Amino acid sequence: MSASTRYTEGLAKLEEIDGEAGRKVIDSLQAIAPDLARYVIEFPFGDIYQRPELDLPQRELATVAALTALGHCQPQLAVHIHGALNVGCTREQIVEVIIQMAVYAGFPAALNGMSTAKTVFAERGLLQGMAPGT
Repeated sequence: MSASTRYTEGLAKLEEIDGEAGRKVIDSLQAIAPDLARYVIEFPFGDIYQRPELDLPQRELATVAALTALGHCQPQLAVHIHGALNVGCTREQIVEVIIQMAVYAGFPAALNGMSTAKTVFAERGLLQGMAPGT
């Protein structure tokens, strides 16, 4: 795939998943590191997200899990929780993936991830009706 195709397809995939939040990330990099902005578009979204073996909800749940497990990526986690919701994941699936990370990444990482999820859910009006304790 040519560099221009990778960029064009990557930008379209970024828009599909992350919408305005993705644009803000790319825009924030333009003044200081435009090459990093291009890499973000071309590699993850132009190459990896184009692969057919996982659908977008599966990819976003895997990304939420990874960012939760890292434990120090709350801004990126918020973007990808929004992205997961944008591509059809439910809040219950997102909560369950974050709970699963308590086993593998520890309770502090899961608690931080859940705090980020709660913020995203509140922004989107999705806190009403959630089970107690979530």
